[in-house]
Amino acid sequence: MLILTKSVLSIMIGFLLSVFCASFMIPLLRKLKASQSLSIYLTDRHKSKQGTPTMGGIIFILPTLITLIILYLGKKIDISYNLCIVVFTFLGYFIIGFIDDYLIVVKHNNKGLSEKAKFLLQVIIAVIFFYLFMIAGNEPLLWIHSLHIKLDIGWYYGLFILLVLVASSNAVNITDGLDGLATGLSIICFITFGLLSFNTGWLEGYEEIAIFCFTLVGSLIGFLTFNIHPAKVFMGDTGSLALGATLGTIAILTRHELLLVVIGIVFVIETLTCVIQRYYYKFTKKRLFPMTPIHHTFEKFGWNERDIVKLFWIIGFIGSLIGIIYGVWI
Repeated sequence: MLILTKSVLSIMIGFLLSVFCASFMIPLLRKLKASQSLSIYLTDRHKSKQGTPTMGGIIFILPTLITLIILYLGKKIDISYNLCIVVFTFLGYFIIGFIDDYLIVVKHNNKGLSEKAKFLLQVIIAVIFFYLFMIAGNEPLLWIHSLHIKLDIGWYYGLFILLVLVASSNAVNITDGLDGLATGLSIICFITFGLLSFNTGWLEGYEEIAIFCFTLVGSLIGFLTFNIHPAKVFMGDTGSLALGATLGTIAILTRHELLLVVIGIVFVIETLTCVIQRYYYKFTKKRLFPMTPIHHTFEKFGWNERDIVKLFWIIGFIGSLIGIIYGVWI
């Protein structure tokens, strides 16, 4: 019951701080003209979004960190080594996204950091993560829980970690194209990983990692209040890269890396459609989908933005239910 109380408390504080943060951050971002130019390839429906402030990830990132400090000072949680790893990755990818968004806002275009520069920074964070992960005595094992299989893949696990962090961070970034879509899916995913974390009693600081997840959920709910259609603010790379990398980090620490594909099924589908489209066009000079990521294809077919978001949320919810059943009961 104490764990449940802590979880509810962390959600509540995160939510309240997020709403409070948004109340002055959104006007500030508008004043600074921190808006992102939209792609010319987007549908006419998106033209009304021109000028909407970006870099809104600050609205849920700062409250999450402040809530953790409040809970620690109130002796509700301890600062464990694994929680530090999660916070390090969270902050690391937040900084990468912030730099990217800052360059976009200053230059008023959609380029920001080059793909090579962004990838290099992501690799650096992933390498540091792998080092911190290994010196804690963790073994480079790939777990298949239902079959009770542990595969020792040695230093290849470092490449695997790199793949998970880079893929998950970019997957959330790609999905963040409709109002509330990535935010709602992230809420569902972090609730799921919060529950899964409570089930990993063998992991040092598992309760703190779960509390972190629920704190972020509360902050994201507060942000969603302003990000739902019609969005008053976008999270930008500042938020999306941090969210994706943190999902990957928690999946690695709790040894549910493979389950992340199921829990984040919408993120996976969105990313795969982009990859397939890119290589299909490269070899055939034709487009397999009218537009990618796949949510834009639904728009091309005449779907309402809110209906697309609801459908994708439902798919994400089903994926998370399967993940909970598999991760906790099987």
